[in-house]
Order: sequence, then structure tokens, then C-alpha cells
Amino acid sequence: MRIEKLFNDGWRFHKGDINVTVPKAKGPIYAQSKTERKMAGPASYNYIDDSDSYGNDRDVTSDFWTSVCLPHDYIIEQDNMSTENNALGYFKYDNAWYRKHFIIEPEYSGKRVLLRFDGVTGKSTVYLNGCLLYRNFSSYNTFEIDISDYVYFGKENVLAVYVNTEEFEGWWYQGGGIYRDVWLTVTEQVAIDLYGVYAPCTKINGNEWRVRFETTVLNTSYDDTEITAESSLIDNSGKTVVKSLAETTVAARDKSVLKYSAQVKNPLLWDTVNPNLYTVKTVLKSGENIIDENLTRIGFRTVEVSPEKGLLINGEKTVIKGVCAHQDFGLTGLAVTENIARYKVKLMKEMGANAYRTSHYEQSAYYMDAFDEEGFLVMDEARWFESTKESFNQLEALVRRDRNRPSVIFWSTGNEEPGFITENGKNIHRAIAAHIRKFDKIRYITAAQDKSPEKSTIYDYCDVLGINYNLDIYDKVHEMQPDKAIFASECCATGTTRDWNYPSDNNGRVTDKDADTNHWFLGREKTWKFLMERPYVLGGFQWAAVEHRGEAVWPRVCSISGALDLFLQKKGAFYQNKSLWTNTPLAHIVPHWNFAGLEGETVNVTVYTNCNELELFLNGKSLGRKTIEKYGHGEWDVAYTPGELTVKGYIGGREVCSDTRITTGKPRQLRLIPENDFTANGRDIALFTCECLDADGNVVPDASEFVTFSAAAPAIIVGTGSDNCDHNSVTNTARKMYMGKIAVAVKPAKGQKELTLTAFSDNCQTASITVFF
Repeated sequence: MRIEKLFNDGWRFHKGDINVTVPKAKGPIYAQSKTERKMAGPASYNYIDDSDSYGNDRDVTSDFWTSVCLPHDYIIEQDNMSTENNALGYFKYDNAWYRKHFIIEPEYSGKRVLLRFDGVTGKSTVYLNGCLLYRNFSSYNTFEIDISDYVYFGKENVLAVYVNTEEFEGWWYQGGGIYRDVWLTVTEQVAIDLYGVYAPCTKINGNEWRVRFETTVLNTSYDDTEITAESSLIDNSGKTVVKSLAETTVAARDKSVLKYSAQVKNPLLWDTVNPNLYTVKTVLKSGENIIDENLTRIGFRTVEVSPEKGLLINGEKTVIKGVCAHQDFGLTGLAVTENIARYKVKLMKEMGANAYRTSHYEQSAYYMDAFDEEGFLVMDEARWFESTKESFNQLEALVRRDRNRPSVIFWSTGNEEPGFITENGKNIHRAIAAHIRKFDKIRYITAAQDKSPEKSTIYDYCDVLGINYNLDIYDKVHEMQPDKAIFASECCATGTTRDWNYPSDNNGRVTDKDADTNHWFLGREKTWKFLMERPYVLGGFQWAAVEHRGEAVWPRVCSISGALDLFLQKKGAFYQNKSLWTNTPLAHIVPHWNFAGLEGETVNVTVYTNCNELELFLNGKSLGRKTIEKYGHGEWDVAYTPGELTVKGYIGGREVCSDTRITTGKPRQLRLIPENDFTANGRDIALFTCECLDADGNVVPDASEFVTFSAAAPAIIVGTGSDNCDHNSVTNTARKMYMGKIAVAVKPAKGQKELTLTAFSDNCQTASITVFF
């Protein structure tokens, strides 16, 4: 039977290259030409990686090693430096080594032993016991290695991974390290292949569906083997709905694909409102013996796209209210835990989003699982726009991993490729599309085009047309391709700085209000109105859900187009999107009302709303009632007077919501607020927001206190952050507050019973919070 466990603990880490002297004699050169090719240096079995050891009669080293747990991003630990590349986040990128010592029990001898790396940055090389096992060429793909012939059973093994970050795959923060999970898997020699279960659902008629099972079985033994694969469809209550099976003989050292099907009546359907999921449990038998099992989630839904009807999910028109985002998190870089990924997706859903584009690569399975569960429509995008063997290996891993997900409705062959308007690009796109079709025939193929989309050469091989920006040529493209629907694969890119309500300046601040950046990057309101006025447009994916590191202009360390800031605090754009994408009555005032020294000066007050009327009051006096157009907002120029600013929202003449800003006193207290779900499993990260209160208990929105944080052991603070112009390492436990908020990430130890976080400030009282597990 299959045994699978996380392989994240007990790693040793060395930042930087390690020089290995070239021998002068024949013997070492001869030895390194054999299977165990690394007899010296950090890839070798006998290399000493204890940080306080200086060698013995084996290999000698004085290099410094530290203990780390995965996922791990070592680049994020630095201060930002203006001399480094702005697109990559103003960090210096070093290479690194990881090593792990482990023992495989003797009873597993004769089994199939595998290592799966879900993500390692840059170009990585994997060694086991001095033997070269694998070279990987991308930061974003998952890869699995069969180590069965190289592992020692019952004695120590040494795994070494070299991470090379010298070349870059993107124009955004690249990070460094083994930044996703590593898994150790033990199976029988005949087993279900990685991502080997495929179960597409097809509606037959009425409420009757057919599930077509495909199970890929791998035989690494030296004998032909008769096997039976049986798949059961299980609902959320644990009830088995249907079963089906198939039998075959898998040839020695070969693969076989078993195909079989079952019919299902009246399944619960998956959509963006009710994301009902089922589990396919596949059991592999040899004779009467169960030799492997696999669990794969699926969902029943139909997806139809046309320029006349739009996007239909189960026959219901659905508008893509989408966001793009990179995978990183401001406090931990690329090392994003499952609970943080889920928290980010929940924030997007709270904002009203129902769709996500994986910009511009395979993102972690934790994000993808959350999209299935939260009812998101996903545009799943490849990183390499190439028809090479290496590119196709990466593409196959992406498609096979995600092809069962009901959330995935589009495969994207690439982003903003110059080749999209060339003959060579057409050939590459066509080859990629054909390769995708080898593994999934039911989802739509598209691409994200920005360079002269009206000159595209790839449209004949796209099922639906994705356009980045270029709103002025949508109608022209529609005339050229009247039978294909269009969507905004990327739009807006409107920069804002959280709660900055002064003019944009040279210190990295941009007003926290919707605006056109230029004729290319139009604001959210103008873009959304444009998209909704065209029936042939399915909706769009806004750039971006969250600020991401890189694509920066000093002193900022990140792009500022996100609706959430770098540390997951809500910006004005969050509420604007909520007003555009949700029906629950909303009126949200931007800015705050703390402008001491500007008494009598005009302050522009913006209200994001989905109401059709708004009325603004200052200290109880009406400043006017206004009619608000659909997808519009309210706006008043107000002479600043301290006090209370209130807006009331009306629908059909009835008051349905309100919002208030007050002028507060000086900061006098600190408060810590838990933000996300977490457990003491040794992996989760707990997020807290530290904010200031005045003497009356009001939140001070423009506070700038310097705060020091302490977590009671064995919990550790892994990051703090507030200002996206702060260049101090996120690992610092003291931070100056920007606009009244500091985000704090704490990692509880496994099995810890309670977590206590304390905040200290010179001007405010000490605050403490304790969470019990």
C-alpha cells in the first residue's frame, strides 16, 4: 500500500556557493565518473554539514550551515537594496545548498520509493548519496524522482539539493529555495502514476451524467502484472454513489491506461455559488490484494462559451469577476503555507471575485484546492511559451495535476508573448494546444495577448480570446472573430497606496483612489463599465488581487496595483471591487478623517457603492444627496472640519447602508487582532494585525508608532510588515507602523497549547493576546 508523508523537517541550509577544489591526481577524477559521482563537496555523502564542525578524517568544511524547515525562501530574509534589480524586488539573488539526512526502514526494501518536489526556485539539481538524480529547469513545476535504486535501506541517506538563481523566468520577485512542500512516497512496484486518475464528467441528458475514468498504472517490476482498477464516486457525506472497474495486464517496466465509465443521476452541481465536490476513490488490486489507492476530487458542471450567450455555467450566465495574482506573500516570500493560501483566496471571495488567473505559471496545489472549494473560475497558465521537450514536460505536469478540477475552465498557453503575432508563434501555440489536448479535451484553450491583438496569428487555435488591456481594439477583434467570445485576460493595473489620501509623490505614495494610470492602464470603474457594455465579452481578470514584490519603483519594493496591500490589508480598491461585484448594499468612504493642520482645505471624499443614491453628512449637516449611476461612485469636495463624516446609501429611496469616519485623538493603546484560521500543526502561520486606539477606544487610522513584538516560546515571529516602502528585512520583530496597521506573522510550534503575542510601544500601553488551541 501507498505511504506518503511530508518531508519538510530536518533540512540543513547553506546560503551561497561552496568551492570544491579540483583534485590533481587521477584517482578522484576516475571515481567521480562512476554512479556515485560526487565524492567531495556538499553533494557528497560524507560531507560535514554541522554548523559547529570543522572536519575530521572524512571531508573538511568550515562552511556555515543552519537548520530549516520547508517551505523556505531565503531571499526574502534580506534588506532591500536600491542597487539591485527593481523588477526582482531589490534583492540580491544568491545560490544555495540544502541537505537532509534520513533513514528508510528495511521493510521497504523492494518497494518503489519516490521524492516529489512541489516547487524549487531557479535551476535545481538533486543528488542522493552522491549520485546525480535529476536536474530541473523551472521554479514553478512539480517534479517527482524515483530513488528506489539509489536509496540505502536501514542506514543513513543524504539528500542534497543545489539551487541556482542566476537566471530568471519572470519580471517579478523570484525568491530562492525549496519553497513548496517535499513529499516522500513509498508504493508497491505496480502503482497508480502521479496524477494518474482522470475523471471528466459529461452531461448525457436531463440530470444524467457519465463519468469517464482513466487510470494510468505504472509497473516498475520485471514481470507482467494483471491488475484491476476500481473507482468509486463518493459524495460529501461519505456515501458511495456509483462504482466502476476495469482489468488489464501491465507489461513489465511499462505503463497502461485503463478506461471505464459510470453513469450518475442527479449529482449536486458545482458552480461559483454552490461549489459541490465529489471524491473519486480508485483502488488498485493485484488478485485479491489491494496494492494502491488514490483520492481525486471532481465536480459536475457544464461550461459553455459563446459571443451571443456569454459564459454559461450549468446553463446560467456567469460574468467573470476575476483577479490575477502572483503566488508570493509579503511576509514570507514564496514560502506560502496552506492556511495562508486559503486565507488569501477567502479575502478575494469576500471582495466579490469569482475567478482567478494563475499569473503566469503553475501555482501551488493549495491555492488550486481553495479555488475548487470556494467556487472560483480559473484560467490556468503555462510559464514557458515553447514547444520544446522540457516545456512539454512542464506543461504535462500542470495539465495532469489540474485537469480534474471543476474550477479550471481555461488553459492559457502564455502571457504577452511577442510571438502571438508571428508565424513562429502561431506554430508554437498550435503545438502547445495540441499537447494540452493529449491530456484534457474538455476545457477551453486561450492565451493572454497584449501586443497588437488585432494582428494575432493564433486566434484560429484559441477557443476563446483573451486580451490584456487594449480596450480600444476589442470591437475590431470582435469583427474579425465574430464566432469567438472575448474576455479581458488582464486589465486595470491601477496603482494605489493603502490609505494615502494626499497627492501622489516621489516617496512611493499614490493616492488610494481609482484613476487611469495612462491610456493603457484604465481604472477599475471605467474598465468594468466598458466590459459590461459588450455582450460578447465574458468579463475580465483585474491586475491584481494582491500587491506583489517586484515590478517596483524605489523606494517602493512592490507593484501597487493590488486591491490588497503587500501584507493583506484592504485598500480602497478592495471596497470598490466589492461595490462592482456584489449585491449586498455597500457604501465605503475613502479617505479617513484625520487631517489636522488642513482645516478649511478641500478634501476630496469618494464613496464606493452599489446603491443608486448617496447622501453625505459632516457633523450632522447634509452635504448633498446624489444619484449614482450603475458601476459608478459618489464624490464630494469637502472643506475639512474635524468631527464625524457619514454617508447613507439608498436603494429605491430606502436607506440600506451607511459608513462613518471620525476624527480621532492621538494613539494611546495598541490592539492585536487575529486575522486567519490556524492550528498548532507545526506548519500553519497565524496572522495578526496590530493597530492603535485613542483614549476613547477609536481606531487611529494614520498612526505611525514604532512597535516591538514578542511571541512566547516555542512560537516564533516569522515576519512583520506595514509600509511597502520599508526596506528593513521582514524578519525584524520591530516595525514602524504605516497608516495605523502592522501585520505580524507567527508560527506556533507543533502541539503548542496556546499562543501569546505581545506588542510594545513607547507612546502606547503594552498589548497582548493569547489564543488557545
